[in-house]
This record gives sequence, C-alpha cells and structure tokens, in this order.
Amino acid sequence: MSLLKELRSASLAVAPPVAAVLTAAAGAMLLASAATPSLPTRFVVLLVYAPAVLIEVSHFLSPLLGLSLLLIAFGLRSRLDAAWTAAVVLVPVAAVLAVFKGLAWEEATALAVLTLLLLPVRRAFWRQAALSRMEVTPGWLASMAAVMAGAALLGWWSFAHSDFGDLPWWKSLADKDLNRAIRSSAAAAILLFAIGAWRLIATAATPKVVGEDDPDFERVRTILAQAEDAEPSANLALLGDKRFLFSPTGESFLMFGVRGRSWIALGPPVGKRAERLEMFWRFRELAYAHAARVGFYGLGPDDLPDVVELGLSIQKIGELALTPLEGFSLEGRKRGNLRRAWRKAGEDGATFEVLPPGGARAVMDELKRVSDAWLATHAGGDKAFSLGGFEARYVSEGPVAVVRFEGKIQAFATLWPTAHKGAFSIDLMRYAPDGPSHIMDYLFVELLQWGKAEGYTALDFGAAPLAGLDDRALAPMMSRLGSLLFERGENFYNFQGVRKYKDKYDPLWQPRYIATPHRWAIPFLMADVGLLSSGGVAGLAKRRSA
Repeated sequence: MSLLKELRSASLAVAPPVAAVLTAAAGAMLLASAATPSLPTRFVVLLVYAPAVLIEVSHFLSPLLGLSLLLIAFGLRSRLDAAWTAAVVLVPVAAVLAVFKGLAWEEATALAVLTLLLLPVRRAFWRQAALSRMEVTPGWLASMAAVMAGAALLGWWSFAHSDFGDLPWWKSLADKDLNRAIRSSAAAAILLFAIGAWRLIATAATPKVVGEDDPDFERVRTILAQAEDAEPSANLALLGDKRFLFSPTGESFLMFGVRGRSWIALGPPVGKRAERLEMFWRFRELAYAHAARVGFYGLGPDDLPDVVELGLSIQKIGELALTPLEGFSLEGRKRGNLRRAWRKAGEDGATFEVLPPGGARAVMDELKRVSDAWLATHAGGDKAFSLGGFEARYVSEGPVAVVRFEGKIQAFATLWPTAHKGAFSIDLMRYAPDGPSHIMDYLFVELLQWGKAEGYTALDFGAAPLAGLDDRALAPMMSRLGSLLFERGENFYNFQGVRKYKDKYDPLWQPRYIATPHRWAIPFLMADVGLLSSGGVAGLAKRRSA
C-alpha cells in the first residue's frame, strides 16, 4: 500500500511536464498530418463509407485542433485545471477526426492512448484558472509558429516529391489533398494570429482593492504601527489603491497592484521579519494559481537572499538616496550654498512646523491651493501606486511638514514615518511657484534637523530611477539600455537632475531591484509599473500633452 501511494505521488509530480510534452507532440502530429498527402488506398476505402462533407470537415478541423493542443500543452505544463479538461475533451475528438480524415488509425490510436494517460492524473492540475486567463509566453508562441512552419515545409516537400504513377484520378486526388492542406494550414495560421492578439489583451484574475471602508484597511494601519524593519515606503499601503495578502498570523502583509495579467508586489512584505520569506512564497504561489505574471518591484539589498531562494531573475532599476542624520551638518565650504539658502529663507520670515497625523485636516484648503498651483506647472498630474497623490484622506494619514511665509503655507511635504524609527521619508513635495526662492532647501534642512531630534537615523530622499546602472560590454542588456536612457533620456524624465539634486545632501545610495521568474517579463512589468503609477494610458497622454 505504501509503495502504491509513493508511485501515485510520483506520477502526479511528473504528470504536468509529461502531459505537456505528449500533448504538444500530438498537436505537432496533427499539423504535420494535415499538411501531407493522404494514403490513396485508404482514402479510396474511406470515400466508399463516409460522406464527402464529413471528410472535408475532418481535414479542415484537424490542424486547428493540433494548434489548440499546442496551446493546451502550455496550460498543462502550468498545471491549469481548465487545460486538463480541454485536453480530455479535444484529444478524443481529434482521434475521431483522424479516422474520417483518411483512416489514419495510427494517429487515432496514439490520441486514444494519450486520453487514457490523462484521465487518472486529474489531481496534478490544481490551478484554478480559465484558459482565457492563461499567460502564453513569447517563446511558446514562437514555438507554435515554428511547428507550423515545419509542418508546412514537410507538406511542401511531400507534395513536391509525390509520384502517383499514370493514374489520372489519383493525380486528381493529390490535387484535392493539396487544396485541403492549403485551406487547413491557412486556417491554422489565422488561429495562431488570433491567439497572439488575444495574448496582448487577456488579463489574469483581479483581486479587489482594499479601500478605507474595508475592515482590512484597519488591519493595514495596525501592522504599519508595529512593523519590524519596515521601509518608509510601506506607508503607500494607505493610499487606497492596493490589493493585500495577509500572513496567517495577521501580523504581516504584502501589498500589490494589478494591471492586465501582471501582479506586481510593491516592496517587501511588511510586519514580522520572520514571516517575510513565507509571504514572498505565498504571493508567488497565489499569482501562479491565478495564471498571472508575477513581479516584485522596489526591493532592496536585504531582500536579495529571499529573492534568490525563490529562484527569481533580478534587475537593478535605480538607486535610493538615504541621508544619515547623525553626521549631517551645514558647516563647511561644501554646504555653503545650502546654508545660505536656509538662513536667507529664515531671515525673510519663513517658519517650519510638522503637523501630527490628522492635523492636516485643519489646513487642507491651504494645502490643496499649494498642490493645485504646483500641479499646474508640472506635467502628468498626481501619481499612484509607487508614489502618493494629493487626496485629503491620504494626506491626513501621517505627519505633514509645512513652511509658512507671511502667515500663508507656501510649501509642504507629507511624511512617511516608521515604527522602529530607523528612517523616515518624504512623499508629496509641493510648493507655490510664486513663493520665496529656495523654499524647498529650507524645508529639507528643517526636516533633517526635525528627524534627528525625533530619534530617526536617516532621511529617505526617495529613488533616482535608472541611476547606477552599468554600461559594460558584459553587463545585462537591460542594464545597458537603462544606462543609455539615463544618459540620453532627459526629454522623457529628469533622470540626471533628480540624482544631482539629491546628491546635495550627501546620501548613501542604495540599489533597488525588480525581480520576476522570467527575465523576458521585466520590460512588461516595468511598463505596467509606469502605467499604474501614472494612472494608466490616460495619465501618460496627459503628460505628453502638457
């Protein structure tokens, strides 16, 4: 009994890849058979017993089923339950069509055996996802196209070298076979094109967004208030546009966004450090079970051991500016310009204050006035996902630093605190364009001093996208392209200006990464991150037209 259990477990373990290979082979067999001439002697017998319409239909549908089996093989490899169901339905149908196509009993027998092999291993295909939600990789599409091209070449060679003797009706039969082969191959090519188009627009399952009226939103606040080693950017969980995965203990969460078929986790899990690796695994498994493309965006060096454990591909996407507060000083020649700007703003009457969480409600109208004036001079509008936007409820979630001049708020910054006070960060930074010059330098210097007095160790100035990527001969292609965009892409984004401005505060630059199971998916994930952060295609269009 124990041996039988072990054999069954082993069979279930190997069933997905074996079933995928056999199903793909069956699909290739059907495509090749449809592209080559029928055996004349068998075809003559078939004409006696089968209607001509049934023969023509079988010839036409057989390659379409072959291409479908190639697609289903991808789902079988991914353990989709819908792929198994489709296989046990279509393979027997293909076996019947093989008989009426030309008495191809060898094909029918092979397909019948494949059906019998698939039936006992139903439990191996446990992923609950429809075929319409399945991700078909570019490599798999290329493989299907290559199989079709191979079948077409085989058909061309077969018809070019067929010798049917002096019997003219056999020659006529061959001509009809050629017409059938051309029609069915053209239909299969159209189907392949349709599959490729579908792949561009199909989406994976979409979990619901957790908003402020959801009871889980209060769980997020509770976890943030006591999280171990959480980065300041974990406060983006309060933006109200995220989905969440919670740990079994309820003491950790991982936030993510969904666009199309992409599930993109923003940063590492937040909460108990001991639960981080398990949360990484659970998110990858959840996305896998829903046939989604999974990615982890904005990871730091401390997350790399867990990423390696998951077997993910890693790409550097930029660097984060972290200024230690202990050694920061305005003294010395290097700080001369910054020191003079700070002093002049103070002498002119600028004052600094940090409002506690919720305190922004009393001055929300003033903050909105400054924000609207700032947005009017900047393209793209408010952001989302990886950056905060101006929303009264979100702005009130945390502390807000304000600078007043002549009694009016002229600049403000929303702050991301952390429970352990390792570092804090700035999210929204807005100032009135007609306000005093150098007012943001004054704000930053005051924030550095405030953070040090509050017991924080560093001020997180945020990321410089694409900074620090190597353009070496042996560097990854994505790094070389990113480096080129950093050097030449100032028309699209102020890459170098952002890096240079933050360098004034002598930060420690820490790398940031994106990770995913397949390196080819990184450009798609980066594009989806950009669309999520910009509010979709409409947001990008607004940026271009501004």
